[in-house]
Amino acid sequence: MGDSPGNRRTPPARSGRPGIADVAAEAGVSPSTVSSALNGTRAVRPETRERVLRAAERLGYLPSKAPKAPKAPKAPKASTAPTAPKAPEASKAPEASKAPEASKAPEASKAPDAPRAAREESPRPTRVIGVITDGIATTPFAGRIVQGAQEVARERGALLMVLDSGGDPELEAHHLCSLPEHGVDGVLYTRTVHAEVERPRELGDLPVVLVGAAPADGWTVPAVVPDEYALASAAVAHLLEVGHRRFAFLTSDEDTPATRGRADGFASALAPAWYDGARSVVERAAPDAAGGRRVARRLLHLPVGERPTAIVCFNDQMAMGVYQGAEALGLEVPRDASVLGIGDLELLTESLDPPLSTVALPHREMGRWGMTALLALLEGRAADAAEPVQLAGELVERRSVARPRRLIPWLTGR
Repeated sequence: MGDSPGNRRTPPARSGRPGIADVAAEAGVSPSTVSSALNGTRAVRPETRERVLRAAERLGYLPSKAPKAPKAPKAPKASTAPTAPKAPEASKAPEASKAPEASKAPEASKAPDAPRAAREESPRPTRVIGVITDGIATTPFAGRIVQGAQEVARERGALLMVLDSGGDPELEAHHLCSLPEHGVDGVLYTRTVHAEVERPRELGDLPVVLVGAAPADGWTVPAVVPDEYALASAAVAHLLEVGHRRFAFLTSDEDTPATRGRADGFASALAPAWYDGARSVVERAAPDAAGGRRVARRLLHLPVGERPTAIVCFNDQMAMGVYQGAEALGLEVPRDASVLGIGDLELLTESLDPPLSTVALPHREMGRWGMTALLALLEGRAADAAEPVQLAGELVERRSVARPRRLIPWLTGR
C-alpha cells in the first residue's frame, strides 16, 4: 500500500469493528487528529491526513458518522429535476438554431449532485462541545456550570455533550478518549472545587478551556476560577457593617487555592478594623459538618465576653455544623452567634433554621465565560491565557446574621 516496513504496524487483534482509537494507533497520531482528518473539523497537514486515510483503509474503518447517509432522502428534491416536463420546452429547440439550447437539458442531470455540493460548501451547522465534570450527581455546583455553558451554547447554536466522571480518574480518561468518536470540537474541562490540574494526555490536540480549575505550572490554557479572596472579604465586610468585632474563621485543613485565597481575604478585610478593637481566631478542620460542629462546640463554650459573635465558614457544610454545635450548647443562631457560609448550596442553606446567609460561588457565570472563550478559540480568536480569570461571588442575605447582643461592659472586659 506504499508504506515502508518501518512505518507499518500490525494492528492488535480485535474482537469487533475497528474504532477511531485503532486508526490513531495505526497512524501514530491522537484520536482527535484522526477525527479532524476524517471529518474536516479542523485543518490537518496533508501528509498527516494521507497517513490517517491509509491507516483507516488498511483497518477497514468505517466512521461512526457514516449514518449521515440518511440525508439521502433529500434526493427526492433533486428528483424534482426530472421535471423532464420542461423537456418540451427543450423541444422548442426546433426553433431554428436554438437546438443547442436543448443541450441545457443535461444541466438537469447536475441537479442530483446539488444537495451534496450544497452540504460540502455550507459551513458546519453545529459546534459540538464536550463538558467534562466531576460531580454532577453529588453537588449542584456542576449543574450550575453546565447551566451557564448551555445558555451561551443556545445563543450561539452549539450543542453540549456532558460527561461526568464522579471523581473517578479512570472514567474521566475514558470519557476524554471517547470525545473524538462523537465529533467533539472542543472541551470545557470543569471542576466543582477550585484546584490546580495537570493537562490530561487524553485531551490530544482538542481546544480546551478550564472552568473552576487553574492550570498547573507548564500548562498555558484559558481558565476561569472563583475570586476566593473576594468571597471571604465580602463575608467579613457584611459582618463588620452589622457591628461585629469578635470573629472566628473556620477554614478547611486542606491546602488548596480556595483555602489560601479565602484565608488571605478574611485577614485583609479585618485589618482596617483592628484599631476599633476587632479580634479574630482562625480554626482549621475537615471541610464538612462534623468539622464545623467540633470546632463550634469548643469556641462557643468560651465565656460570653471571649467567644466570637460572628463565625465565617469555609463552606456551607461547615456552617451547618456550627448550627449543630450551637444547638448542643443551648445557643441560638443568630441571637448568640451570627454565622455566614460560602457556596450557597440552596438545598442546605434554605433548609436550615434560620436560613443561612452565604456568599454564592459564581459557577453559572464561570460556565458562561468558559463557553464564550471556547467558542472564540474555535473561531480562531485568541483568548487570554496568561492568568486565570477570577470572578467574584454574590452575598445572599437570609436570616443567620444579626447585630451582636449588647452586653454589660464588665462582662465583655471592655
